[in-house]
Amino acid sequence: MIAALGIGAVGAVAGCIGAPVNAETPPPEDETEDVVAELDPAREVDVDWIAADPTDVPAPVDWDEPREHDVTLRTKELVAEVEPGVTFKYMTFEGQVPGPMIRVRRGDTVNLRFEVPADDNSDIHNVDFHAVYGPGGGAVDTTLVPGDDAAELSFRAEYPGLFTYHCAVPAMDHHVSSGMFGAILVEPEAGLPAVDRELYLGQHELYTKGDLGEKGHHAFDHGAMLAEDPTYVVFNGVDHGFTEDRLGPIGAEVGETVRVFFVNGGPNQSSSWHPIGNVWSRLYRDGDLVSPPSRYVETTPVAPGTATVGEMDLVVPGPIKIVDHALSRAGRRGALAVVNVDGEPNPDVYDPGTDE
Repeated sequence: MIAALGIGAVGAVAGCIGAPVNAETPPPEDETEDVVAELDPAREVDVDWIAADPTDVPAPVDWDEPREHDVTLRTKELVAEVEPGVTFKYMTFEGQVPGPMIRVRRGDTVNLRFEVPADDNSDIHNVDFHAVYGPGGGAVDTTLVPGDDAAELSFRAEYPGLFTYHCAVPAMDHHVSSGMFGAILVEPEAGLPAVDRELYLGQHELYTKGDLGEKGHHAFDHGAMLAEDPTYVVFNGVDHGFTEDRLGPIGAEVGETVRVFFVNGGPNQSSSWHPIGNVWSRLYRDGDLVSPPSRYVETTPVAPGTATVGEMDLVVPGPIKIVDHALSRAGRRGALAVVNVDGEPNPDVYDPGTDE
């Protein structure tokens, strides 16, 4: 662990050293040329897409007695595209952003195996489950240097809700920003009401040394992170990932009810979570699955490190744009996903007019 932390310690010391006494006198202002820093070329990617499939949601709980679940989480550091021509080194659980959604029932036991393989990682990692009673949510006992033996622990899911999990090493803001977060769903004993479709989305900020849309490899920018000035704000790691120009919109049908599990990894900014062209017919604020849901909510704040559940009733066809309603993030920085609703028009509810 000391070896893994050593580079950061050296960097911290180096940052405190001023210019040497015998430094050369700078040239006169009229002889100083503006130097524009250029990004390194985009790197070869390790995966085609870093984005977790939003439809890859574990099946609902259908058991009524406590059971055990064997869960393995492996960390992987991977180069992938934020958008075409823009690469970034992500830190992930299981090679995707957000990490895999875990689904259990209150009272169930999770037997966790946590691995940081040397071939896939250059940094120290761990995992903190907000659904866990225990030191650091398990982070204390899962802290591993690459190549360490796997950490194994068990925890019982004592309280229901949708909760965040994330890497929680000292540089946790860097690691979470780079993709190391996910969600664990602990269903109440009675389960959740049935819906037609479930989706999983995660928001986070990317702080890079490149400008928005600038082609090349974007190195992580610690200064921008401390200033809370992100280059991108994205869903599932990718700029406008679930739109026609990227991975394609998410499919749905008129008459369906869609439940969306949403986690805001952050690390710094709250999301103003809103479905354009719909509302959250039932909203389980802050992942609270025990209290009655709020009804017909247009926009809800989701703080960093918080997960939320929203349901939409699909009454008319057309695109629904799920966004962070801090609109520069949605329109310019990437926080937008489209749910494309197919089906017959419903002019009693919405009539777009007719061409003459």
